[in-house]
Amino acid sequence: MRRPSLTQFLIERQRAGRINADLRLLIETIARACKAISTRVNKGALGGGYGSAGTENVQGELQKNLDVMSNEILLQANEWGGNLAALVSEEMEDPRPIPTHYPRGEYLLLFDPLDGSSNIDVNISVGTIFSVLRCPLGPGGERVEPNDKAFLQPGRRQVAAGFAVYGPTTMFVITVGDGAHGFTLDRETFTFVLTHPDIRIPEDTSEFAINTSNMRRWEPPVRRYIDECLAGKDGPRGRDFNMRWVASMVADVFRVLSRGGIFMYPRDSKNKEGRLRLMYEANPMAFIVEQAGGAATDGRTPILDLQPRALHQRVAVVLGSKNEVARVAAYHGSA
Repeated sequence: MRRPSLTQFLIERQRAGRINADLRLLIETIARACKAISTRVNKGALGGGYGSAGTENVQGELQKNLDVMSNEILLQANEWGGNLAALVSEEMEDPRPIPTHYPRGEYLLLFDPLDGSSNIDVNISVGTIFSVLRCPLGPGGERVEPNDKAFLQPGRRQVAAGFAVYGPTTMFVITVGDGAHGFTLDRETFTFVLTHPDIRIPEDTSEFAINTSNMRRWEPPVRRYIDECLAGKDGPRGRDFNMRWVASMVADVFRVLSRGGIFMYPRDSKNKEGRLRLMYEANPMAFIVEQAGGAATDGRTPILDLQPRALHQRVAVVLGSKNEVARVAAYHGSA
């Protein structure tokens, strides 16, 4: 049986009434931009992507050349299609409304143009993460001005989310609210092809991902959970666990989607609110993971139920196999 392309998959969703034409075109545009970024990543030092750009983003983090390139690729690809009211990036301080000489659409786009960019120079997988919201309506049914406030919607209001992984193969994983589905880039036809339909995360796991160099700063519930995993067969869990940590969220989450596991970037004494961005990383990944049968929490509240306070708000993230995430949440509840 021939595998459907991303375009065929999205058209089927449109015909079923799951998405409209504008959302379909928006996702296709993002996918094309991800192909362009994938090509730049694959060129490595030959494409001028290695090394520092000598600038800082809004969070005060030093940008890589590929951070800047990827951000610009996504901005240029999406600002003229008529699908968006505004878009915002982890690399930008404020939202960018669609220029007035282009038509404005009903959606808002948020993205992390190059997740895991600290890994670029050592040839480890990086990726792109995106989230799509509807632009809110005013009391008269008119669309509100797409400023910061328009974007500050809980993750449950996402209408689509996805991410790309630029690894040995380029993967594109999406959800439009009816499951999570993975596509592989065919380098011969330059087409995303459905290879991972209806992804399901096992409810139990014996694998965890966390940066143990931060152990001295962890809260007691996190330390308790990891100590139990490390105790293996001799501990209260009665089985051995493996640890994996790529330090690239897209790669770590794709592994969870592929074979189960739990990914943790908890709050600690240094990052009291957490380390990852709610709007650009936590919300889209939580949406995808929940659609694949997993769970996502900040330790106390499901990620998708959090009410954002700021565009660049940081948050603790625990996501993956449902039963393991529930255990971590329970430990926080009993702390």
